[in-house]
Amino acid sequence: MHELESRTVKSVTSLRGEFVVPGDKSISHRAIMFASLAQGESRISGLLRGEDCLSTLKAFQNLGIEVVEKADDELIIHGCGLDGLQEPTDVVDCGNSGTTMRLMSGILAAQPFFSILTGDHYLRKRPMGRVINPLSAMGAKILGRDGHSKAPLAIDGGGLHPAEYHSPIASAQVKSALLLAGMQIEGTTTVYEPHLSRDHSERMLRFFGADLESFGGGAKVTGRVQLEGRDVEVPGDISSAAFFIVAGLIVPNSELLLKNVGVNPTRSGVIDILQQMGGSIELTNQRELSGEPVADLLVKSSDLQGVEIGGDLIPRAIDEFPVVSVAAAFAEGVTIIRNAKELRVKETDRIAAMCNCLGSLGAQIEPLDDGMRIVGGKLLSGGEVNSFGDHRIAMSLAIAALGAAGETRILDTTCTETSFPRFWELLPLISEGRVF
Repeated sequence: MHELESRTVKSVTSLRGEFVVPGDKSISHRAIMFASLAQGESRISGLLRGEDCLSTLKAFQNLGIEVVEKADDELIIHGCGLDGLQEPTDVVDCGNSGTTMRLMSGILAAQPFFSILTGDHYLRKRPMGRVINPLSAMGAKILGRDGHSKAPLAIDGGGLHPAEYHSPIASAQVKSALLLAGMQIEGTTTVYEPHLSRDHSERMLRFFGADLESFGGGAKVTGRVQLEGRDVEVPGDISSAAFFIVAGLIVPNSELLLKNVGVNPTRSGVIDILQQMGGSIELTNQRELSGEPVADLLVKSSDLQGVEIGGDLIPRAIDEFPVVSVAAAFAEGVTIIRNAKELRVKETDRIAAMCNCLGSLGAQIEPLDDGMRIVGGKLLSGGEVNSFGDHRIAMSLAIAALGAAGETRILDTTCTETSFPRFWELLPLISEGRVF
């Protein structure tokens, strides 16, 4: 459990600066996993050294993978191939990371040994049935608490068969877990989803040499094709960039250049939403790194307007809705977010948490069953708010505090280490116009 720590954030009158965004969390997880399952050596640069990604790294070290740390954001991983993982001698601790637990469930379900996955008290409350049920339909033997729906998960691996799965939700974690299981067994496994979820797994698995095809309604993998070690450059995390994009839009007289940001179209919904709201966000220096599109983002303060958000945009921006709700509180007019029930089963119930916290700062915001309704344009005032141990809630509240009158005290802020270790160092620097 994180130590309870608080931070006080003051309002500012301008933000200036340019900086490189920390490595993408989703891509960092996958780079470690796929390099471990590949044959030979992979060099990963730009890796996010947040707690979640370190949980993935430690998990694979517990499975016998040799890792050489070259620098703060660079690793060499000596992969073992599809059949080289070793049975762990202890429980595998996934920390706070749902990505680690769900994707590793797919990997370990196909391995011919026994393993147990657990995590911190937040992760042990999160739903795992969405991965366990389709894996079980492939023949996986996975036991868990609460009707086999919550961790710890006991996995008696092996004996899987390929399958076709029609997912009721657009979830990259569900899709990835099934593709990773299918990749290790004979035959073709196909996953269909109602909307396109982020496709980092598909891009990177192809980059490592997997026989994987994406199509309009999902993806399919033909198993038993060995992956080969690769050099991977991890782009900056758009979910981390989103906090400073919103900060640059809502604080007057601001101009920020966020460099090396991943702009994968399955993840860049937050840019589309904020541009629809009238936000000035210009993509420059567009290029590709290790199969992922990347750009520099020039952000200038803007007069935002309320919009309605739903449908296909939701899975493309699901992690960014806490900070999108902050932008909506500073926009003129009404913003309605729908089709986002997934927010209720993240690290915390993010709909309830943001309504509670922004409401206590003076925002006119109300929860909907599958989203929220925000009437913007009302001046927010500083106060005391709680992150509920959720890293994205804590950082979103810090951005709201930059535009609120006075000071805001945010409780339980150590949780930001899971995805953005330098966040609290960076925050005061951009208000001073520092370049780094």
